[in-house]
Amino acid sequence: MVIRKFELEAKLKDDNQLIRNGVLRNEHPLDLSPEFNDFLQACRRGDLKRCQECISAGVNINAKDQFDYTPLVVASLCGHYELVELLLESGALADPDSFERERAVYNALNNKIRNLLLSYDYSKTADLLQPWSSHIASLLARDTPATSDITLSAAAEDFRLHKFLLSARSPYFMRKFAEAPETVYWKLPHAIPVEAFRVVLRYLYLGDIPREFVGPGSDVAEEDVFKGIDKLCKQLELDKLWEAVMSVNDRRLARQRQQDEVQRAQSQVEESFANTVLKHKIEVDTHKAADVKWPHHNAIFADVILRADEPGEEDSSPNPPSTTTTPSTIPINPGSPPPVSPQPSPRPRRSVLFPVHKPFLIRSPYFSTMFSSSFLEASPSPHLHIIKIDCPPPVLELILRFLYTEKSDCPLPHALDLLYTADMLLLDKLKTKAAVTIATLASGPILPGEVEEPINVYDVLRAAWDLGVQRLEEFAARYLAGRLEAYIDEEEFAEMIKESAGRLKAPRHETDTIELLDDIRYYLSERFRLRFEGEGLEALLDGGDVSAPGEGGEETGGVDGEGDKKAAAVAGGLRTLNGDVVEDEFASDAVNYQILMDKIERMLDRLELGA
Repeated sequence: MVIRKFELEAKLKDDNQLIRNGVLRNEHPLDLSPEFNDFLQACRRGDLKRCQECISAGVNINAKDQFDYTPLVVASLCGHYELVELLLESGALADPDSFERERAVYNALNNKIRNLLLSYDYSKTADLLQPWSSHIASLLARDTPATSDITLSAAAEDFRLHKFLLSARSPYFMRKFAEAPETVYWKLPHAIPVEAFRVVLRYLYLGDIPREFVGPGSDVAEEDVFKGIDKLCKQLELDKLWEAVMSVNDRRLARQRQQDEVQRAQSQVEESFANTVLKHKIEVDTHKAADVKWPHHNAIFADVILRADEPGEEDSSPNPPSTTTTPSTIPINPGSPPPVSPQPSPRPRRSVLFPVHKPFLIRSPYFSTMFSSSFLEASPSPHLHIIKIDCPPPVLELILRFLYTEKSDCPLPHALDLLYTADMLLLDKLKTKAAVTIATLASGPILPGEVEEPINVYDVLRAAWDLGVQRLEEFAARYLAGRLEAYIDEEEFAEMIKESAGRLKAPRHETDTIELLDDIRYYLSERFRLRFEGEGLEALLDGGDVSAPGEGGEETGGVDGEGDKKAAAVAGGLRTLNGDVVEDEFASDAVNYQILMDKIERMLDRLELGA
């Protein structure tokens, strides 16, 4: 253990020297901003909701304060398991060879957090863009489904490529394709070796640059390949390519520059996504959506259209009524009732059409299978196919942003729809993000004056059951336990308990448990700080110390000012759920816990669900 500690400290010293020399990037920069301090304070409290808000706002999750504490170390030290899990899923660095990972493991408050940290590997935490960049790289060699829309032909090899990606990555290609979007074939000059084109294309498609540019059977000199790469760098305006080529033999530096290039590519693709897909989306009346015609070889290189309809019922009439009204011109006869003024008809249902690109859609196995099969969507057509996706337009936009850029922003109002749609499209990462959003942003306490819950917990629970999301089952139980007095008397709550009991595959017996109810009881005991037996709860309840004034006899002053304490309690308004006045918060918790448990038992008796 001591040897391991010295090894880590020596490695940290070497890394710091490289950082000071400007060779390596500082992964844990000092951050003294109020925003980061607010984030650290939320990590100390274990405030999931506030932490998620800070992460969504762009706080550096791997920064450190003046005492060298990172959010991951703070959350681990304070024992917040759910928060440690959130930080790891959001990109907190946990490289097994890093000093910060060892520090977080060493300071973990319990073994549950320690095992969680040890189970996470580098690829899951340090490189969130790895799945996205791997998909881009795979497009160079992927033939099924067919997604290329241009062929670059060299003397001995053809490269099947994608206009959208080439335009996003190279200003030169952007100008050329804008001038001639119908181009599908491009002959490469013979003066540049094909090996140079391979290196440049691997760079554009985010693949690893090979250490050997010339194969053993090639008759091309390595110097000619270098000259060809240099010429292509200037022609295609690829400023960072030469730096990547020069650092190919330094593994650490090559890895850092590769990460920088992936982030740069993400920004470029995001900008192109905004200027093509989002800029050219169209909104039409739903009954007219199928009539939209979009040509192939268009200026934004779209090869399919996705359609999302607003929630609601579609008007089945061929010519829906106009939304405008005109004054009545019918003459009024004497003695006849006045004509009824025409009322404005309801606004027609609307649909949004997104012109999109198959190379990014096939990140979803749903679309990959669709375009690889004999379905209508994969067959030739005079115009772009329109594919309807069963979700609201804002949710489809969130999904497209994820497919194009790996960004998974998820506002709470859309989280449940996103959860179902991501499940349909087999996008597990986005499905997990939607579940995390619900379990964090909806977990905050009800603030004074709030009358509306942030989310319908019954809908969340049904979604958890339908889709098998254990995280949301636990969240729903914790949420209900935290507000049980507001739900315990609702008929829908009883129906959910009954439905949970019915989910048991084997026939129920009186000794069977109800999973939802067991979880609620567990979180209820946590809420009232009564997790362990023998903490004086029984004695407190049996001793009558929590009775209200006037119950069981006339109130007296008691010893050491007992009457004054009760008077203070009355003045302070410390009352239980049944309105009784108690002395302190512990007494209030004890009585409220027993009241809620009694209500649960009465509900079970009414439902004939002894458990």
